[in-house]
Amino acid sequence: MNGAESLVHTLLGSGVDVCFANPGTSEMHFVAALDRIPGMRCVLGLQENVVTGAADGYWRMARKPAATLLHCGPGLANGLAGLHDARRARSGIVNIIGDQATYHRPHDAPLTADTEGWARGVSAWVRTSATAAEVGADAAVAVQVARTAPGQVASLILPSDSSWNEGGAVAPALPVPAVPQADPHAVETAARVLREKRNVLLLLGGMALTEGAQRQAQRIAGATGARLMCEGSNPRIQRGRGRLPLERVPYVVEQAVAALGWVEHLILVNARAPVGFFGYPGKPSLLYPPGAGVHVLTRVEQDAEEALRALADALGAPRQAPMPDPGPRPEPLRGPLSPEGLARTVAAVMPEEAIVVDESVSYGRGFFPHTHAAPPHDWLQNCGGAIGYGPPVAVGAAIGAPGRRVIALQADGSAMYAVQALWTQARERLPVTTLLLSNRKYQILLGEYRNVGANPGRTALDMLDLGNPDIGWVQLANGMGVEAAQASTLEACADLMAQSFARNGPFLIELLI
Repeated sequence: MNGAESLVHTLLGSGVDVCFANPGTSEMHFVAALDRIPGMRCVLGLQENVVTGAADGYWRMARKPAATLLHCGPGLANGLAGLHDARRARSGIVNIIGDQATYHRPHDAPLTADTEGWARGVSAWVRTSATAAEVGADAAVAVQVARTAPGQVASLILPSDSSWNEGGAVAPALPVPAVPQADPHAVETAARVLREKRNVLLLLGGMALTEGAQRQAQRIAGATGARLMCEGSNPRIQRGRGRLPLERVPYVVEQAVAALGWVEHLILVNARAPVGFFGYPGKPSLLYPPGAGVHVLTRVEQDAEEALRALADALGAPRQAPMPDPGPRPEPLRGPLSPEGLARTVAAVMPEEAIVVDESVSYGRGFFPHTHAAPPHDWLQNCGGAIGYGPPVAVGAAIGAPGRRVIALQADGSAMYAVQALWTQARERLPVTTLLLSNRKYQILLGEYRNVGANPGRTALDMLDLGNPDIGWVQLANGMGVEAAQASTLEACADLMAQSFARNGPFLIELLI
């Protein structure tokens, strides 16, 4: 057995059975092993951020890691944006990166790079397997690290001779560390704050946004009058009827400060105290009042649902608390496209258990209030701010939750960063409906100009404009095998969405906004 074969067997034995790949010469023995050994689903991405972003989306829905396969240091570098977003989303990924043969590396061939150094910035664990005999054991550790709560990126660098040399050994799967529980003192402190203090906010993030954790949070809110919100960007929120109608911390500093200005005590549940996405001249970095007390119920790696249950029990809250009624499901609207109208239309026509991958950027900041009454669904957001996250994450989410429709709310400028993901959607026949928000400009950056106090002129405005020439999204999608059409009204959008849901594969709707 060579090293590559021991790697594949070990990954499969450890529960990793999906590999998102963009291989090169150094990885050919791994590719050959994948061909010979059954059990691994291999998904090709035409750019490395498609590969790393898909692994992120897969973890969010499947709650188990996929492997990536990247070609040497430059391939890793191409995929770093997706890994940055995945790290911020706390997604578990086993990152396999090919490298020069150990004996060839001292010759400084063109692809030689500081692969370990580049991997460290986005990884919780980095290791290079120097010999074939080490590969299996290293792979088992990588899977263990990736599956350690709340989810981590583990990067295993594989010199090509470690793949092709004999002497590989399959390693048994290693135990997954138990999810840490909250400190009982943290539960007692939170209970005391909720009993004795006023104007308390429970800020939920991460696994505190599952339906089960939400039900425990509602017990607390019902018993104490505390308010509930979620972080501004979240890996996965279970939303819709039967779930909490949570609002998130606003992106815009002034709006966030106003929304949190009443808070005297902040209890964090798998969340961080909210700060601005950027620093702006004359604006605060902290979005909550500086004098507010900040209390940690659970860190990001701890069991939020059990901690919330313990807190509710400590407060003597009733065992069951009814979820708020979000009101009737919206009806499809007619007329010109608008943010509110699009949100209500999506809520009106989405199927049950849809997955919304949100990279709508500025256009979609107000979507939440208009989608609370939609059927049960999951909503995935960009947690790291590296743009182009949406199309690749939609790929991974569709593979991680087979049979569920993915609705990708996608800004046009961001989509161009990872447009190759459309090809993978077509190749894999994935049920992804992309709503392409085509305003032909970097609208968010026009707002950021105002936020930083700059005064754009003609040259600056040209750098934020995506016209001259316009991007032909229908033609682009068709060229990658994805059916596509344009819509300029809400009723046309609703009709095309309904048609797309009846298809087995992907569909793109360019919305002329």
